[in-house]
Order: sequence, then C-alpha cells, then structure tokens
Amino acid sequence: MRDARALAAALADPVSTLGLAPDGWTSLLAIARAERLDGSLAYRLADMPLPAPVARALEDARARAEFGRTQALWEVEMARRALAPLGIAPILLKGSAFAFAGLPAAIGRVVGDLDVLLPRDRLDEAEAALLAAGFEWAKDDDYSQAYYRRWMHELPPLVHRDRGGMIDVHHSILPLTARRRPDAAALIEDSVEIAPGLRILSPADMIVHAATHLFADGDLAGGLRNLWDVDRLLRLFAATPDFWTRLDARARRHQMVEPVALALRLADRLFATPVEPRLAGHDRMRDTLFVRRLLARDGWGRATRPFNRLGFYVRSHWMRMPPLMLARHLWIKARAK
Repeated sequence: MRDARALAAALADPVSTLGLAPDGWTSLLAIARAERLDGSLAYRLADMPLPAPVARALEDARARAEFGRTQALWEVEMARRALAPLGIAPILLKGSAFAFAGLPAAIGRVVGDLDVLLPRDRLDEAEAALLAAGFEWAKDDDYSQAYYRRWMHELPPLVHRDRGGMIDVHHSILPLTARRRPDAAALIEDSVEIAPGLRILSPADMIVHAATHLFADGDLAGGLRNLWDVDRLLRLFAATPDFWTRLDARARRHQMVEPVALALRLADRLFATPVEPRLAGHDRMRDTLFVRRLLARDGWGRATRPFNRLGFYVRSHWMRMPPLMLARHLWIKARAK
C-alpha cells in the first residue's frame, strides 16, 4: 500500500520522480492535493521533464497557489488598514508571514486564514476595529464565545461579511490551558518590522512557532505541509551566524525544546533537512509513530491508519486542557451536534 513517502521524496529530491509510471504520477498528485502540497510540488518539479497531463495539472496548481497568495496579501493589507489607526502593528504568522516576507516557504504554499499575533491588552481595541471594518463572528454561540475568551490563545475566528476572508487574532501560540506556556511577550518583543505597520516573528521564533503548531497544538492533520515549512525555513535561516544557538535559547524560553527537537529530527528524516544534531537529539521509536501519522495516505490520497490518527487526535486534546475540562468540553460539543 502506498503512503505519502513518495511525496516527501519528490519534494526533497525532484530527481526521484524520474521514471515514475502513470499510476505513480496519479498517486503522487492525489496525495499532494490531499496534503495541500500540490502547489509546492509544482514549483519543485518546474524544471523536470514531465508527462503532458502531469505538467498541465501542476501548472493549474501553480496558478491556484499564486491566486491564493494574492488573496492572502490583500487580507494582510485590509487588516493593516483596520488596525493602523490604533497604532497596532499586527505580527503576521504562518503562511501570510511567509508570503508577505517573500520567504522560500511561501513558494507554491496554500495560504489559509490570516493569523496575526497581538498583545493581549490590545485585543478589545483590535476586536472593535475589525468588527467596524466588516468582520463578523464565525462562531457566535455563547459557549464558543466564552470558551475562546476564557481559555484559548485567540479570539473567536472572524470572517469578513463581503470578502469571506477569515482572520484569527492570537495573543499567544498555545491555549492558556495547555501544559506548555510559551512566552507571548518575548515573541512580540523579538518580532521584526517587515513593512510600516506590519511585523513578523524573528527567525528562531518562527521555527519555534512552526514546531509548536505542528507537535504541541493539534493532531498532525496537514502535518506534512507544516513540516515542509520547517525544512524551507531552516535551509534559509541556518546560514545566519549563531542561528542554532539562538534557536536553542528561544526553544528553552518558550518551553518548546522537545517539539523543536522533534521537528528537526523529522525534517531531517523525511526531507534530509540540514539540522544541528545537538538540538535534534534521538528518539527513533517515538519518531516512527509520528512519521506513520504524517504519511498516512493511500494511493488515492485518502487518509489511512485510523487507529494511529485516533491516537494523535486524543493526544492533541490531552495536551490542550486538563482531564476534567476536556471531558466537559467534549460533552458540550457532542451535545451541540
């Protein structure tokens, strides 16, 4: 049975696609679409000899990625305009940050919602400004509003009534109920101005956030794409003097040493990413479970390994809140369906 290993290999080494049979190309494209990596794959294979149907499919993927990038940059500008009168410079996170800063991680990447980080004491002002600018709550029931505001690391998601663009306004990078407690003030203090009224995380904090989002705040759905982000960022930042020392310090500052080490090991294992062995450590048995989850696709792009995925789903909730709170939360959500 195929899994997503061929996709990881094609991204890491495009030459590995030479000699693929038609069914191999079908499988590769199906898995890439399912993992939302078809745009990234399209750019990686741009210089390779491709069968005509594959070339057309990848050209379409490049066009979709470019259109998405344009939309994402417009949403960034709209957020900047809404917050500028308050003197608030949002810190762009994830795909929007990569796209606006022109980082290699943005090439072909699908950009989803606009994620921004703001100081917690400015949330009320920012919320009012965004609502006045045409945003509305995507979740307006009383429980969701109370849950987000009391326990989460972000406001309830907002969607624009006309454009349909969604913005997630964060004040930290993990829920307040999580066992690990990143230093949100340090993330903000070390952020870098990328344009007037806009900022991005520092290089080391960008890696910490990617590792946090991947391994400490979810069930690894879409994890291969997020790990590809780590590879692209590390290949750029590792050339900076003292980067590894800085990354080590920031991982410790944010209580993210283990997730960062795991991200380094798995990026090395799946994409041959150059990493610092001292920071990556070694845990082969545990890593194998994560690799199985990241690669859980069949040749049609369908999710596989249900028990493995269920285990990571349970793990994601277990990390986010204490047992009694988790039981109450799941009970309320189940009754609401």
